[in-house]
Amino acid sequence: MAHSKGTARPALRIEVSAKDQKELRKLVSGGVQQVRVVLRALALLQLAKGVAGPRIAGIIPLTPQAIRNVGRYQQGGLERALYEKQRPGAAEVLDDSQKQRLIAMVCSSPPEGRARWTVRLVAEEAVKRKLVPRVRRETVRILLLSHDLKAWRGKKCEWWPIWMTTISPRWKTVLEVYERPYDPRQPVVCLDEKPITLHADLRPASPAVPGREALRDNEYERRGAANVFCAVEPKAGRHFTFATPDRSGFEFAQVTVTLAMAYPEAKTIHWVMDNLNIHRRKTLADVSGAEMAAEVWDRFSVHYTPTHGSWLNQAEIEIGIFSRQCLGTRRIPNLRTLRQEAKAWNRRMNSEVWLQKELFHAVRDLAQDSAA
Repeated sequence: MAHSKGTARPALRIEVSAKDQKELRKLVSGGVQQVRVVLRALALLQLAKGVAGPRIAGIIPLTPQAIRNVGRYQQGGLERALYEKQRPGAAEVLDDSQKQRLIAMVCSSPPEGRARWTVRLVAEEAVKRKLVPRVRRETVRILLLSHDLKAWRGKKCEWWPIWMTTISPRWKTVLEVYERPYDPRQPVVCLDEKPITLHADLRPASPAVPGREALRDNEYERRGAANVFCAVEPKAGRHFTFATPDRSGFEFAQVTVTLAMAYPEAKTIHWVMDNLNIHRRKTLADVSGAEMAAEVWDRFSVHYTPTHGSWLNQAEIEIGIFSRQCLGTRRIPNLRTLRQEAKAWNRRMNSEVWLQKELFHAVRDLAQDSAA
């Protein structure tokens, strides 16, 4: 209600519970907090003592209106008095899919008759190619700036989005598979291989001691090579790691059978991999016969990444994680050690995912019970 000129506002009287007063004193006594939150807490403590708002404004650097806003404590407690509601902000003009498709266009060649991209040209072509219904030049400028893209300089685009659907139909097929909602009956599994060079230390390493890092001699002996098949189901966080002596068709056939057996309830397994010559039904037929090959291979719906587009395979990310966490910079002397380490890493990764799932289900069940 508006007050006429010269009419004083009624005094603000707030009763703060003993529990909340204790929480306020704890908040202002120390710890990292936003300044405005601390000031509001101090104001609320003064209001609880019966101090008038104008007097509080003379002590604490808050406006009288800000102090009256602290009175929202009566409607919503400390949360309402001290903190502001999160503002939704303006809705984004472009969704994630539109952003990535637009960036993919910028990473390709400009249209015929144009030597380079410009912000205006990008906006026009995005609408013309029906990537977006409409877009302003400022939106395009901010988007390119956020990805550090300056394609008009004539330099090769160094940032390649995973939504590069405008170049090859295979790209679109693979990305549509990734867009599928999680379905345990139709899991999406990615596979790739990593060659491993085996090295052995010629002299024992010195372990770390207080004040000194671990020491390792530079001299080593090369013990040949091995291979690791890395597979991952990204949306379920399920990991598969197979250390093998080589990257032969026989080893690939063994991995294929193992993956098929890992999903007994699946209707079909969407399999993403590159165009390596062993990634074929014929490989299984040569190893286990045409009948067995047909039975196993038909469990899969295979999606090959396009030529020069193997980076679309999310198994490459899995290989990077495996290399950093399991292999590191240490030397693996033989295939037996590599298998032991790979199995231990794989077991640990899957156990952590299992624990996270169990915790999620437990919290969900608790919330459902509380609601009931």
